[in-house]
Amino acid sequence: MLALNDLTSDLAPLLAAIEEQLNRFTSPCEGSPERLTSAIRYSVLAPGKRLRPLLCLLACEAVSGDWKAALPAACAIEFIHVYSLIHDDLPAMDDDTLRRGRPCCHIQFDEATAILAGDSLQMLAVQVICQELDAQPARESLRILSEAAGRGKLVGGQQDDLAAEGRFGPVNMAELTPLEFLKSIHRRKTSALIEASLQLGGVAGGASLDHLRSLSDYGMAIGLAFQVVDDCLDVESTAEQLGKKTRKDSELGKLTYPSLLGLEPSRALAERLIGEASVAVAVFKDRGLRLARLAQFVVERKV
Repeated sequence: MLALNDLTSDLAPLLAAIEEQLNRFTSPCEGSPERLTSAIRYSVLAPGKRLRPLLCLLACEAVSGDWKAALPAACAIEFIHVYSLIHDDLPAMDDDTLRRGRPCCHIQFDEATAILAGDSLQMLAVQVICQELDAQPARESLRILSEAAGRGKLVGGQQDDLAAEGRFGPVNMAELTPLEFLKSIHRRKTSALIEASLQLGGVAGGASLDHLRSLSDYGMAIGLAFQVVDDCLDVESTAEQLGKKTRKDSELGKLTYPSLLGLEPSRALAERLIGEASVAVAVFKDRGLRLARLAQFVVERKV
């Protein structure tokens, strides 16, 4: 069901635990209408890579923690990720119809329900952390999560991504080159949540400040590499392969790495970034091997 099962069989227990907890936290609750609960579970439990929650668990493991301690934070970051996908797919945003090979939430249900499902997932992420973690790690986890998902990162990156389509008139790149502007968008829109996944796992595992910095360096590198590869796959793959519409960014005239650099240089950039990520986690020695292998998956993936 999950693409990362093909990476290595030793990730299977982590993936199974993630699915079990996602199912538990999204189960029906008092006061939640059946349609809303259905929309939430439709979006969260759809087959996906689970990259962010996996990174969270592996970061906890890398700093000598028991990865099970990071499961609440792993689910929280996935809820924020899924909320962002639901809202990004809306007609007012990217106006997509397919997500993970199935109709988007607003197509399967309706726009209003999709908006409310996304709103609910933001609060569910906060609720899970508050209920499942002790006070100090909960406070630090909420700081990390709210900063990564806020206007200076995820939401701000999405705003500039929309601006890059020319929706609001001429694009203000703040004296950045087009490539620098594109990287600034994706460091916020994509990398921020990936970096937060690793920080959350580090907090759950009791990481030192030095180890948290190493995890952040790794996260920034693979987050940007992930987006570079996404842009390449959008050119190279079909909608059936990716489970979503392809070549839409080029149709809108948006900046992408292949449009600025070409396909081969873009792939080379992704490889360099993965090299940087591997160096960042070398400090963890054998405990960081699964993070290093997961980084390689980012550039080798086909979906």
